[in-house]
Parts: sequence; structure tokens; C-alpha cells
Amino acid sequence: MAYEEESQFQKMLKLGKTKEVLIASAVIAAVCMLLMFLNLLDAAPIPLEPIDWAMITAIGFLGPSGFYINKKNREIELIERRLPDFLRDVAEAGRFGMTLADAIVVSASGRYGRLTPEIKKMAAQIYWGVPASEALTLFSQRIDTPLVNRVVAIIIKANDAGGNVADVLTMVSRDAKEVHLSEDEQKIAMTSYLAVIYIAFAVFIVVIIILSTQFLAQMAEAGGAMEPGDDVDMPVGGGAGAAEIQTENIPVIEFIFVLAVFAHGVGDGIVAGVLQTGKIASGMQHSFILTSMGFVALRIMFGGLELMG
Repeated sequence: MAYEEESQFQKMLKLGKTKEVLIASAVIAAVCMLLMFLNLLDAAPIPLEPIDWAMITAIGFLGPSGFYINKKNREIELIERRLPDFLRDVAEAGRFGMTLADAIVVSASGRYGRLTPEIKKMAAQIYWGVPASEALTLFSQRIDTPLVNRVVAIIIKANDAGGNVADVLTMVSRDAKEVHLSEDEQKIAMTSYLAVIYIAFAVFIVVIIILSTQFLAQMAEAGGAMEPGDDVDMPVGGGAGAAEIQTENIPVIEFIFVLAVFAHGVGDGIVAGVLQTGKIASGMQHSFILTSMGFVALRIMFGGLELMG
């Protein structure tokens, strides 16, 4: 049927967009890795440290993918939040003695936000003779979200079994509404934890910068003032190396600091996404933001750290 072909085309189009975004992110990451390899050969147009290119690679991959996934999740949420209203209207129409097919056609005249075009399409299918169960199946295939698929499966089973479908629709509508209320409560409860993650990461960056620009800088200055062979007054009982400062380890410590910022940026972002929505993919956007914050703070705003020699 034409509607089934259109549904498959829409699904392929949606899948194609997702693939395009992921491929674009992978290409950006590959280009950054190529620049990192050229940098190791002293042939890169922008001389940066390998850890810099690693952070840029992560930012280039996490950015487009993370924002696209979150945008797609918001679209799904906008669609699913209007589903209980549609089910309630269909149930009310069914209480007046209408069949499921007639109730869907009558309810299609309402406004349900992003869900309205798909409901009107389903009503048109029923009007032209498509059975209600098949029209609902095509509707779930076009929307293709977990909640819509579950609700449609319950409605089709209830309609095939006979009985009062209006009561089933009312129950399913209330259940979907409770799912959204539970998600809202979870988001409100997790907002404070999300803020804690961002604040803790910002404090961590500030501590790293203070240690690098103040403590390690003073150690390097003190170590440079002590030339080998200088006579240094030793405390009584002190060892021969009590006054020695291993300045050659300072670049390694600075590298570990930047690596820690990188690891925390990606890891804390994933944790933030899991706390907010329960999905790891949702954390890619937070990882992009945190990693970008760390890169800007360490490399641009504060002039960068001289790492690895």
C-alpha cells in the first residue's frame, strides 16, 4: 500500500539522518586524529600537543552526535506527551457507542501538537477503508517510540478481544500520563545533581590551574635556582637528597593534570546524562560541554600548559 511505502520511506529517512550525523562526527574525529599524527611528524599546520588533539577529537565527535541525539529525544518527548490527550478523546468518543475506527476519525479533528499530522494520516487511512488495527500498526511504525508501540499493542489486543475498549483506552491514557509525571519528577530531582556535577568540574579545573600556575611554577623556579654542586645547608640528620627538587617531573605532572581534566569531562558528562534521562547517549552533549570547558580553560583562557617537554 502507498501508506506502508510512505512509512518505510519515512523510517529510512529518519535512519539516514542519524547515520549522516554519526558519519559526520566520525569524519571530524578522523580529521582531528590525522592532524594529531601530522603533528607528531612536525607537519601539522597548528602545532598542538597530542593531548590537545585528543580532546579536540572527542569534542568533534561528541558535539554533533550529542546535540542531535538530545534533539531527537526532545522530539520524541513532545510527541509522546500528547498521546494521553488523544487516547482520552478516543475513549470519550467510544463511550457514546462509536467503534474504535469511528472514534479515531472523530478525535482526529483535535489538536495534539507534533502528533496531529500522524493522527490525521491514520484517520484518513481508516476513512478510505483501512481496518483500525492496521491503521494503528502503521501509526506506531511511523512514530516508532517505545511508549507509542506499547500503547498501540495494548489497544489492538483489546480491540481484537472485544469488550469495552473505552475503559482500556482510559486506563492506558492514565498509565501514559503517570509515566510522564514520573519522568518529570525524576528530572526535577536530578537537576540538583546535574548542577553539582558542573560546579564540581569547574572547581576541579580551578584547582588544576592554581596548582599548575602557582605551586608547580614555584617548584620549577626553586629547582632552577639550585644549581648542581651548590652548597645547601642541611638540617641535622637530613639525608643527602633532602633539598633536591625533581623539576624534570613537572611536565609529567602537568600532563597528568590535563589528562585528568579530559577524563573527568567525558566521564562526568556521561554520568550527568544517565542521571538526567537514564540513557548513556544523552550524556554525550554534557561530555561535549564539559570537555570544551576544560579545553578552553587550560589552553586558551590561561595560555595552556607546556606538556611533555
